Amino acid sequence: MKQQILVADDEQDVLDFLKYNLEKEGYSVQTASNGANALAKALRGPQLILLDVMMPEMNGHEVLRALKKNPATESIPVMFLTAKSSELDEVLGLELGANDYVVKPISIPKLIARIKNLLRKQPAGTAATVTERNRLTVGSVTIVVDERQVLIDGASVQFPKKEFDVLHFFFQNPGKVISRETLLHQVWMCMWLIERWMCMCARSGKNWVNTPSTLRHLRVSAIV
Repeated sequence: MKQQILVADDEQDVLDFLKYNLEKEGYSVQTASNGANALAKALRGPQLILLDVMMPEMNGHEVLRALKKNPATESIPVMFLTAKSSELDEVLGLELGANDYVVKPISIPKLIARIKNLLRKQPAGTAATVTERNRLTVGSVTIVVDERQVLIDGASVQFPKKEFDVLHFFFQNPGKVISRETLLHQVWMCMWLIERWMCMCARSGKNWVNTPSTLRHLRVSAIV
């Protein structure tokens, strides 16, 4: 199975360049053009994240802080790829939790060597942990993240994209009361979305997890 790498950069030519060369090395590559999108795609459990610092919506430092606060993403190794070349910038990135720091322009042979080195350093249980993150079960409901599949009592149920994302977010935060603002920021990555749409999805959630055992574990029906 190919190892998955998420590349986040706001320059499309950089994304295309890195995707092409990493796929030549046999990696599966996902890309994100801004910080918010990178944070959302990190929930799919890549083995490594290559992260630019200066990006719109959320910069690389903000993305890294968010990754480290989330149990589902805190163990994913992160390598900064950035034009910010001062020693202070590098120290800051490493202190925030980055595993490596590479200054642009990028040398592909050196980058590949650093990537292989980082992936070798991952704990033996990391692959299993990623697999577990990709299959989450609460009560009688199971979601398979990579395949965006929902199973209720073992039967597959079709979910639209955003409804699946909301359910996935609930599963990652069992027992918590989730505010509208949190859902808008974490799932839609914006605060200006029409509230009526959000309310409709929240109400639909009662049908997604309408079994007593699921509700007992999730306790997400109170969205304030």
